[in-house]
Amino acid sequence: MLLLVPLSTRAEEVVLGLSSDKVSITTSFDGSDLLIFGAVKREAPIVEDPPIEVVITVSGPFEPVMVRRKDRRAGIWVNTDAVEVDLAPSFYAVASSGPLDEVLSATENLRHNVTINRAIRLVGAPPSITDAYNFTEALVRIRTRSDLYQRLEGAVAVDEHTLFRTSISMPANLTEGSYVTRIFLTRSGNVVSQYETLIDVQKVGLERWIFELSREQPMVYGLLSLFIAVAAGWGASAGFALLRR
Repeated sequence: MLLLVPLSTRAEEVVLGLSSDKVSITTSFDGSDLLIFGAVKREAPIVEDPPIEVVITVSGPFEPVMVRRKDRRAGIWVNTDAVEVDLAPSFYAVASSGPLDEVLSATENLRHNVTINRAIRLVGAPPSITDAYNFTEALVRIRTRSDLYQRLEGAVAVDEHTLFRTSISMPANLTEGSYVTRIFLTRSGNVVSQYETLIDVQKVGLERWIFELSREQPMVYGLLSLFIAVAAGWGASAGFALLRR
């Protein structure tokens, strides 16, 4: 699939391609690699110095997250403080053609919310919490370990100042919804062109049927779950009884 940016006044524009604009989650889904590729369309000769750089972000649905802190009290780990992060992406990957601090200025990062920390929104915290920033850092750290947050500096290859490509690994524990993909062309840290498109992530097949049943008919879903549990227990018991004979 090839998507063109409908811009005609800029000297440099993005022409984008995706290996797929849809990710299907099935019972056997164990992750997927998303290939993002494209080119820089120009109406003037190539400017090699300073070179064009590319920054790509993929973000999943945003949701509030409760982050809790544990302390050891009387030899037991207990929850002591909690901060609700107003909005955080369920998945976020940012890939760049070089070190982010070099290819994107702090001003442009502030304007477009490109880096992981800028994508997370923490408006306020209880007055008793004086280090709310640590809770955001903890959220980033936990989700980074699960591959839900990825900072991929130098992962975007740019050929002949025109063609670019990167691959982003989508983990198995994805949240359903629309995933926003953004591409930024930068020069000297400033954004000269940008483009945005969506990737649809949905459960399909048996996964979709079970999900919809649990939401639309919770009583039937509960009875079905109970029946399956009883049948599985009876089947296991009968199997062991046959083995003893």
